[in-house]
Amino acid sequence: MEWIYLSPHFDDIALSCGGLVWEQVKSGDKVSIWTICAGKPPPEPLSSYAQSIHERWETSREPVSVRWAEDMISSQRMGASPRYFSIPDAIYRRSSMDDSPLYTSESELFGDLCLEEAGLVDTLTGELQKALPPASELVCPMALGGHVDHRLVRSAARELSLRMWYYADYPYIGQIDESKLSINPEMHQKVFPVSEAGLNVWVEAVAAHASQISTFWSDLDQVRDAIHSYWEPYEGIRLWQAT
Repeated sequence: MEWIYLSPHFDDIALSCGGLVWEQVKSGDKVSIWTICAGKPPPEPLSSYAQSIHERWETSREPVSVRWAEDMISSQRMGASPRYFSIPDAIYRRSSMDDSPLYTSESELFGDLCLEEAGLVDTLTGELQKALPPASELVCPMALGGHVDHRLVRSAARELSLRMWYYADYPYIGQIDESKLSINPEMHQKVFPVSEAGLNVWVEAVAAHASQISTFWSDLDQVRDAIHSYWEPYEGIRLWQAT
C-alpha cells in the first residue's frame, strides 16, 4: 500500500503522525511526505513579523535551507520519502497588487486565508492532481488551530473530490475541545496502533526539527512527555475518514 501525507510545513507530519509513519514503513508500506509550503522566501526584505519568527527559530539567514536539512533527517528516521513543493510559507507570501506582506501578525497567521490567495488553492489542487499516483491512500490535515497554511492544504485537497484520511494537527489538537474534531457528521475515526518503539521514533523525528522545538516547548524532555501523553490514551494515532 502507498500512503501520501500532505504536510503544510516541514514538521507537521513528524509532529502529528510520526509514530504511525514509521509503523507503516516497518510493515512494508510505501510512505511519502509531501511538504507543501517548502518554497524559498522572495528576495524582498522580510517583514518584521517574519524576522521575529526567524529569531525564535535561530536559523540565521537561511531558514528554509535549515528546515529542509532538518526534515531530511526526520524523514529518514521515520523511513519516509520526502517531496517538496514550491509554495513559500505564509510568513513570506506577498500581495501581487502592492507587494506588501500578506500575513504580519499571529492573528492573521491563524485566521482566514486572504481573499487574494483563492487562486493559490486552485493552483495547489492542480499540482496535486498531476502528482498523485493512480492508487494511494491520501492523508490530509484537519487544519485544527486554523493556521492559514493548514487551511490552504485542506482546501486544495478537498477540491480533489477523493476519499481521503484526515489527521489531527498536533499539538493544536491539545488546545481545542475534541467535540470539534468532526469535519462532518459522517466522519469516523480509526486508531492505528503505535508501539513503544514507534513512539520513540516519533519523538526522535520531532527532535530532528530542532529549530521548531521552541515554538511549543522549552526542551526535548517536554517534547517527550507531551508526545507520550498524547499517545497514551490510545497507544496509537487516530485518522478520520468519511463513511
